[in-house]
Formats: sequence, C-alpha cells, structure tokens
Amino acid sequence: MAIQQRLGLSTRLSQRLILTPSLQQAIKLLPLTTLELAEVLEQEMMENPLLEETPANEGQAADESAEEQPSAEAGRKDPLDEIDVDKFFEEYLEDGERRRTRAALEVPEAPPIENTLTELPDLYDHLFWQLRMSSSGERCMAIGEAIIQNLDEDGLLRGSLEDVAALGPYALEEVERTLAFVQTFDPAGVGARNLTECLRIQLQKLGLADSATDVIVRDHMKQLTAHQYGEIARLMEITPEEVAHHVEIIRRLDPKPGLRYATQRSQYITPDVLIVKEGDDYKVVLNDDGLPRLRISPTYRRMLDEKDADAAEARSYVKEKLRSALWLLKSVDQRQRTIYRVAESIVRHQRGFLDGGIAHLRPLVLRDVANDIGMHESTVSRVVANKYMHTPRGVYEMRFFFHSGITSTLGESVSSVTIKDRIRRLIEAEDGANPFSDSKIAEILRAEGLPLARRTVAKYREELRVPPSNLRRSA
Repeated sequence: MAIQQRLGLSTRLSQRLILTPSLQQAIKLLPLTTLELAEVLEQEMMENPLLEETPANEGQAADESAEEQPSAEAGRKDPLDEIDVDKFFEEYLEDGERRRTRAALEVPEAPPIENTLTELPDLYDHLFWQLRMSSSGERCMAIGEAIIQNLDEDGLLRGSLEDVAALGPYALEEVERTLAFVQTFDPAGVGARNLTECLRIQLQKLGLADSATDVIVRDHMKQLTAHQYGEIARLMEITPEEVAHHVEIIRRLDPKPGLRYATQRSQYITPDVLIVKEGDDYKVVLNDDGLPRLRISPTYRRMLDEKDADAAEARSYVKEKLRSALWLLKSVDQRQRTIYRVAESIVRHQRGFLDGGIAHLRPLVLRDVANDIGMHESTVSRVVANKYMHTPRGVYEMRFFFHSGITSTLGESVSSVTIKDRIRRLIEAEDGANPFSDSKIAEILRAEGLPLARRTVAKYREELRVPPSNLRRSA
C-alpha cells in the first residue's frame, strides 16, 4: 500500500514569554545591594567607553547645557532609529539628575557615624604583644608563639600539648611551663584547654583559688551546667543560699575570653533605604551615597553624526555601545524606582512599628506588598533580598518586616515577631526558682488573647535560643 505524503504551509498562533536583554539586566540588578551596584557600575564604566561619571562640580553646568541642547538638535534625524536618544537624555540626564540632586539636598539627616562599630584589636596581635614585652628567653618566645597560633577564636587551646611539642620539637615540660605563662596574659582565661580550666584561671586571678566557688567548677561542672543546684548543695553539704552565691560569681566569668577580640564581630552595614520622619509623616529616601552618577560621553555621541564612509565601522561600534549604555541607565533607574515603591509600601503597612516599636509590628507577606504596588511577588522578593533600611527605630533588614502571624481573640492580626518578643519578656521577668514552662507561657498568652499551642511556644522559645524551664531553674 503506497503512502502518500503532502507538503504544505500552515500558520499557527502561539504566545511565548521572551525576556529582552534590558529586562534581563534589570532583573539582575534588583537583588544587588548599594555597594554591589556601585561595583557593577564601575565595571561597566571600564568596559563601555560611552559611560563616564559626572563630576559633582559640573552638575550646574550640565543642567544649563542640557536646556540648550534640545533646541539645537530638534531637527536632527535620530541615528539609532529605534531609540529616541533626545527623549532619553531629557528624562534621565536633566530631570533625573535634578531629582537626585534635590533628593540629596532634602535629606535632613543621614545615619550617624557613631552607629558603626569600630574594629577591635586582634586577639593574636594582643597576645603576641604581651609575649614580646615579657622578659622570657628566645626558647620561651618560640614555644609561646606556637601556643598562641594554635588558639581558637574563643582563646582556648583545642590541640594537645604533644601537638605543640612536635612543632619544635620541644620538650613537653617546656611546653607546659610556657602554657602556664601564656595563661597569665590578658584576657583572663586565655590559653585554657577546656571550660573548667578557663573558669578556674579567672577565679585564681580574683583570689578565689581553692574556694568553694572553685570547688564547684572543679568537681561539679556536670551538675552546674544542668542547673542542679540542689544536688550541688547536697554533695558539698552547704545551704542552697550559699550555692546561689557561688553560682552568681561563676555567671560573671567569661567562658570565651577571646571573643572580645574577634574581628568578625565588627561589621558595617550600609543601608539601601533611609526612612526619615518629617512631622507626623515618614519619608523614603534612597541611599545613593557611593553610587557613581553616570552619563553618556558627548564626545562619542558626536561620532554618530559623522557621515564619513570611513567612519562607518566606528559609528556601528558606538551605536552598539550606546544601546548598551542606555539599557544600563534605564535598568538602574527602574531598579531605584522599584526599591522606592517597595519601601513606601512597607512604611504604609508597618506604620505602627515605626510609631510604637516592635509590639506594634503587624503580619506582612510578599503578596501584600506585591498587590499594593502592582508587581509580582518574585520582584518584591528580589528587591528585599540583602538590603537594609535605616529607620528611626534602628537599622533592619528589609525582610525583617515580613512575618506570618495569628489572629487574636479580639480579631486583630499579631505578628510572630511580636509574640516572640512577648515570650522573651515573660521569661526575663519570671522567678528563677520557679520558671515558666511552655504550657504555662501558652496559658498566659491565651489569657491575653493569643491562642497558641504549647508546641508553638516551644518552637518560638527555641528560635529565641532560650533553654527549657528545667535548665533555667536557679537555686
């Protein structure tokens, strides 16, 4: 049986979602922080000769020349065909520049420099300085440096003395004597091999060696960490009041003496959005500090007007680079506008928090902001990623304002952050001898109109890094 085939043409209508290069670039810029965006713009200026930074002292001259430019080029044909260059420059180089300048002048107050953390001295430099200032010999100096280099960030010696001795090689007795010498350095407790030794070194410097407090640390650390103060009183044959006195002394000791010199504790956060209170209203100001103000080089723009046939290749190169520069400037402007709109929506939803603090933080999800500003949830998610807001209440990550919540018996929505804060305050105010159990905290919250199950309270307590009631019990 012969198979007959027919050849023919047919049309089919279909819909496809295609991301243009400019849209792809705008999406990539959204999750970037202000510092990351500044790096991207610096890199683009290096790769694209048409982009250049506008000097701050030329802002006024740029505005004046921009006002004369449209009339001089009104009858000139656009060499880019699909791109209205004059309209772009009028919007992004004149009005846009004036808006940014005006916004910068209207900012009443930026975050004070006192809010930043200064860099603390490095632990190892601090210990090496004490070792060099000592009158020890070269042998002790070499062993001391080996010991200090093997301390962890807590200031404790996690390796064995045999490992340190093998570095020399050194005699084990020399290492032990040098370790005892290093343990006399500041901060107290540095160089200890475990928690017990760390606390006992500090007690010795306080003149409490071989005291009852020292005995508790030396012989009853297991009961101490488990808060079994009654058992300690029975084993030592002392009263619970005496145990409470010794425990209070131990609580004032530092189990990780090296952390005060840990450099990673110092951090500096550059907020991407500033929330400034003006009267009874809150104003959103984008933090453009550090961002280069880009413009298209007029020298390269004039190359597009040359009709010389020999310059056709150069004109094609400039045309392509100009299109890329316009995409970048539009993407940056769209990014700033989107961040501004998201920040405005957050301020509208969390006005109670700005006025009254964390107790008035309301539940908020990405969908609420997306519906408010007419954008997709994924766009809002990219905007709030890795960005910070400086508010009158402090500096917060933008994601901080998005939380789930429950409905109280009064019909009000209460944020999970507010509930955690209430649990934290209940635990801080509890009686140490009779701490609240998770069931008791749930009962108190239900009486306040917050219907929470015991397991939910336990979950929130664990997220607050608060131990259970049996470990919070004091003498």
